[in-house]
Amino acid sequence: MTQNDAYISIRNVNKFFGSFQAIDDVSIDIHQGEFFSLLGSSGCGKTTLLRMLAGFESPTSGEIYIDGQPMSDVPPHQRPVNMVFQSYAIFPHLNVRDNIAYGLRKQKLPKNKRNELVDEMLELIKLPDYGDRKANQLSGGQRQRIALARALILRPKVLLLDEPLGALDKQLREQMQLELRALQKTVGITFVFVTHDQEEALTLSDRIAVMAEGRDLQVDTPTRLYENPLTREVASFIGTMNFFDGKVTGISDGTADVDVKGIGEVSTTNFGPRLRPGEDVCIAIRPEKLNLTESEPQQMGNKVQGLMDKAAYLGERSHYYVGLDGISHPVAISAQNRQRAEGTPEEKRTVWISWEDNAFVVLEKG
Repeated sequence: MTQNDAYISIRNVNKFFGSFQAIDDVSIDIHQGEFFSLLGSSGCGKTTLLRMLAGFESPTSGEIYIDGQPMSDVPPHQRPVNMVFQSYAIFPHLNVRDNIAYGLRKQKLPKNKRNELVDEMLELIKLPDYGDRKANQLSGGQRQRIALARALILRPKVLLLDEPLGALDKQLREQMQLELRALQKTVGITFVFVTHDQEEALTLSDRIAVMAEGRDLQVDTPTRLYENPLTREVASFIGTMNFFDGKVTGISDGTADVDVKGIGEVSTTNFGPRLRPGEDVCIAIRPEKLNLTESEPQQMGNKVQGLMDKAAYLGERSHYYVGLDGISHPVAISAQNRQRAEGTPEEKRTVWISWEDNAFVVLEKG
């Protein structure tokens, strides 16, 4: 995507606070109507980037464009964006209707038009009968919806969301994730969402930028980030991953053969264009792509024997940890409990690990 094609274009943006560099030459393009997430741990720069989109911070260098227009000289209140914070910032002295209508005050709309817009928002957030309630009569999920309605009633081109679900408990948070995604599809507005929760980002997003130390490590769809991470840093942040040392023994017809310590020879098509024979690499596999059996699997060509270390029962699934010769750390395996024909192997008992072709991903040595 070129700058002219992008609805939001972040071009070579750097941000310094004194001598500290919070954003390091970030360039990201975001599509119109996209649900885009900035994902990373605390201090990675994601909230600083969001605040620069909002106009609360200015880039030290570089430029941000929204709908083709440079934003450097545009103050926050004149930008085509609105922002929802984790705290919701619901005014306790106002009822729900007045909270939602707060941003309309400067537009000098007739009262009937203002009420019509508020009614539309109440229907949109599925709280049509809550208009007269006070803030202290609302649950956390309801307050979050009110904050969204207050932001959306101004019809911004872009809605910025700074961990808006962070204050909710797990069950309500998961419910609100589905409602937020459905709301975004209904209104069709570009959402830029900040979170440190990888599962939340995978659930909600069309695309995700994984960030660390002020840099964008990889921008991709949730599926590609999970299945085909480009670096060990991305692979370790998105979900759980087993890592092994390996050496490329050959590349032919789009398939790389790798000698993996503790595993043996594996073949995969999941590798980058710069991979070369003889190169030392990091090779990775997700726990759910490994199968665990007590007896040797006869139908699988990819297999290795190990020693059961420990297991953790988590209700719908179990996590297993198996030691392999030549590997200092146990290998993690995850399986749905209903899919396991055998019970949990005893500790220190011999087991077999097997996997399908192309289950491994080859990463650059880092």
